[in-house]
Amino acid sequence: MRQASDDGLTSQEARRLLTTVGANAMPDTSMHPLRMALEKFWAPVPWMLEAAIILQVILGDYVSAAIIATLLAFNAGLGLFQESRAQATLAALRSRLALNASVRRDGAWALVPAAELVPGDVVKLSLGGVVAADVRLTEGGVLLDQSMLTGESIPIEAGPGVETYAGALVRRGEAVAEVTATGAHTKFGRTAELVRTAHVVSTQQKAVLRVVRNLAGFNGIVIIVLVVYSYFFLNMPPAEIIPLVLTAVLASIPVALPATFTLAAALGARELAKLGVLPTRLSAVDEAASMDVLCSDKTGTLTRNELAVTDVRAMPGFDPAHVLVLASLASSDGGQDPVDAAIRQAASSQRVSDAPKLSKFTAFDPSRKSSEATAADAAGKPIKIIKGAFAIVSKLASSSPTAIAAAKELEDKGFRVLAVAAGPDDGVRLAGLIALSDPPREDSAPLIAALKALGVATIMVTGDAPATAAIVARAVGLAGQTCPPGAVPDNLRAEQFSVFAGVLPEDKYRLVKSFQNGGHTVGMCGDGANDAPALRQAQIGIAVSTATDVAKSAAGMVLTQAGLGGIVSAVKEGRMTFQRILSYALNSITKKTMQVLFLAVGLVMTGHAILTPLLMVLVMIAGDFLGMSLATDNVQPSPMPNAWRIGNLTIAGVIMGLGELAFCTSVMGFGAYYAKLDIDALRTLAFIAIVFGNQATTYNNRERRRLWSSRPSSWLVVSSVADIGIASTLAVGGIAMTPLPVATVALTLATAAAFAIAMDLVKVPMFRRLDIG
Repeated sequence: MRQASDDGLTSQEARRLLTTVGANAMPDTSMHPLRMALEKFWAPVPWMLEAAIILQVILGDYVSAAIIATLLAFNAGLGLFQESRAQATLAALRSRLALNASVRRDGAWALVPAAELVPGDVVKLSLGGVVAADVRLTEGGVLLDQSMLTGESIPIEAGPGVETYAGALVRRGEAVAEVTATGAHTKFGRTAELVRTAHVVSTQQKAVLRVVRNLAGFNGIVIIVLVVYSYFFLNMPPAEIIPLVLTAVLASIPVALPATFTLAAALGARELAKLGVLPTRLSAVDEAASMDVLCSDKTGTLTRNELAVTDVRAMPGFDPAHVLVLASLASSDGGQDPVDAAIRQAASSQRVSDAPKLSKFTAFDPSRKSSEATAADAAGKPIKIIKGAFAIVSKLASSSPTAIAAAKELEDKGFRVLAVAAGPDDGVRLAGLIALSDPPREDSAPLIAALKALGVATIMVTGDAPATAAIVARAVGLAGQTCPPGAVPDNLRAEQFSVFAGVLPEDKYRLVKSFQNGGHTVGMCGDGANDAPALRQAQIGIAVSTATDVAKSAAGMVLTQAGLGGIVSAVKEGRMTFQRILSYALNSITKKTMQVLFLAVGLVMTGHAILTPLLMVLVMIAGDFLGMSLATDNVQPSPMPNAWRIGNLTIAGVIMGLGELAFCTSVMGFGAYYAKLDIDALRTLAFIAIVFGNQATTYNNRERRRLWSSRPSSWLVVSSVADIGIASTLAVGGIAMTPLPVATVALTLATAAAFAIAMDLVKVPMFRRLDIG
């Protein structure tokens, strides 16, 4: 990079550099919307649905094909919506960069678009402006607020030689600086790149894929056996085998599984919105159920992100009230300096009858690192007041060993320490010390205690110094160790450390990934742009109500009310959502396993396909779509974090499916060997046996204890009544099937009720052994 002169770059040099390094903006790397949409149709569940649609079209069953296609489009649309959140985050990051910058070109100051800045440009930083690129100050002095990027709650004084970053806000003063990095090469740009690349497959997605994989593997083998048996042993012609294969494929696809996961999460999101929590990604609702580690930013999340007077140490001859009043006289009124605002706020509550009257105020001078005031005491005598850094003020006023020790004690605790001196112009003496800090929020300690009771470990992650972080950690109830400085360890466990200090945006991102590599489901709570990559990477990113737009768009949840109590609500609601999804997943495995096996049993018993594709579509509508009412069921949140144990879930589902298979086979045997029904009537009987058997196992699967232990939701009861009523009406009326006597249908329903009670005796110990729920 060319070293800039006092006159800055020439226009020709700037144009050449702009061509070489690119614009001072983050590149648009968003995927084309059409490609994003097409990718939603390329996954295991869509493949199975697409195969079923093709088979339906080949057989001319366009209605069934349209039903499945509609569900496929719905699932794809939802995935597309969720993916757009990352693009919204990048747009918010781009909007945070300054639009224009004052730059010295060809020896003269000019206002140019910030996107045209190049390394080596000389720029001016002014009060209220946003720093447009990474720069190094060369002259002047400013007070910089870098909290939205670095997490530092206290603005820093910056003079010649100090580097600052794009996105920082100038709170006071004016300075000249040289641009050192632009666009994607700035710290802000690297944060945006981390947000773009941050990705974690949700536990819900993994669960869906593993359930589908297990069902596809098992049912695929059964379908192959069906084809072989039909062709080689029954000499069934291909014209009959194709409908049999289609029926088996429809029987094995958990058609409504993704949609039910979505519905359950959407209903959970609606409940959370009533509690002041706005989910921006539906997957975050059920991820909250599995969260066992919460990485929380300190500044603005566990603390209020505003300076407050923490301690006042008065020197002999003064008291704390007088020290604060004197300091307030040497503080600006109504400016943007947070230090002065905190002191004036603290002094406003003091009652001092002999307070001096202000005559003149001299604003903070970066070169002297102090501000001054002239006032008249109660007797009308003029006094001089000096407020500034202890090292500066102690040289202007006599300082005792007690004051030096007190200053060191407060600084060791991570406080920002100011000294106040007052007295005649020729004899000022030290009046006292004022310690300032960013105090914890009132609800932080109760939140951490409540999360601990729910099995969630809270980890504080901050860009602040270790000493400051340790004080806040103790105040909010984090008693664990502080991680030593250095690279973030791999495969972290929650019990190792409670505090990570001096952390940069890249480190927060790596920290979340390290906990994930250690087997944890990670939540990240933050408020600034510096938190955005970690918020995006975490399974559940949570932005507090005061967060920047960048943080909110990167997060999966946004707290819309002040305080952090919404996190506990999210965990509890997430665990209830998980229980509903778990019930439906278990129910799907039970039904799909039983249905394919029942086709095989029916083929052996009758020599024919026991269900037609149309009957299977009716079963699918009755079982899968009406079964989605489980997403509204009454459940209780589990006391500890949930986890998807797909292996155990599959075993439980298969055992329940074998129980239902025994029920359906018994009904079929009654119809074939006792009632001597023909094949068409047997198909109707098989249809109602599956529908009624599915209802029995649904009520077994929804409750981990006895099936009568809790009241089902109204929607679940209504859907059950509708399911049984529709199936019975079709069977008795002979609509789309051969009619059956009312007595036969009623007997089958009564047998299903008895089966439910008998299966409950097997279910409870089996669920307990497999740790279901």
